[in-house]
Amino acid sequence: MTGARQARGQDTRSAILREAVHVGAVEGLDRLTIGRLATALGASKSGVFGLFGSKEELQLAAIEEAKAEFITAVIGPALRQPSGIGRLRTLCEAWIEHASNDTHSNGACFFLSVGAEYGSRPGRVRDAIVSVWQQWHDFHRQTILEAQQLGEISADTDPTQLAFELAALERGAAADAILLDETAAFDRARTAMLRLLREHAAERR
Repeated sequence: MTGARQARGQDTRSAILREAVHVGAVEGLDRLTIGRLATALGASKSGVFGLFGSKEELQLAAIEEAKAEFITAVIGPALRQPSGIGRLRTLCEAWIEHASNDTHSNGACFFLSVGAEYGSRPGRVRDAIVSVWQQWHDFHRQTILEAQQLGEISADTDPTQLAFELAALERGAAADAILLDETAAFDRARTAMLRLLREHAAERR
């Protein structure tokens, strides 16, 4: 019985976090409340409170859930490719696929949304968001650096600059797609990303 209760509790927690990521992406983390999620999922407030304890802990858990989803959808496919420009290309393609097909949050980008919401608000929530953004930039840069060390990216390429440019294209596409309802922005971002990779390839591909 204890095992069954634990499994049900884990299922409830997972369902709450999926809904929390959706709310965070579409409306922002400030709109997350224990009462709202309890109502949406037909759970008790006391049950939800017992799982998280406070609104801030719920927000932090939502950030971790969104990060885990992103790792599975974007970083996982890249890591299954050998180091080099092929991995970098897969990383770009996986991001576009994840963002353009993310019906879970109606196309809204969770980290773009909460980054704008908490960018100038110090505290644990902002720190958690900044940490995820920094990890993404670092992974981008490390992937580029590895390709450069293998001789597949030009030696005069600045990995930090190229990572910034790729991330800027990603943010721009996500913003246009949700604000302007312009899904073609992802196609344009893909074209621009692939052009950048060709320009920085040691041998034009």
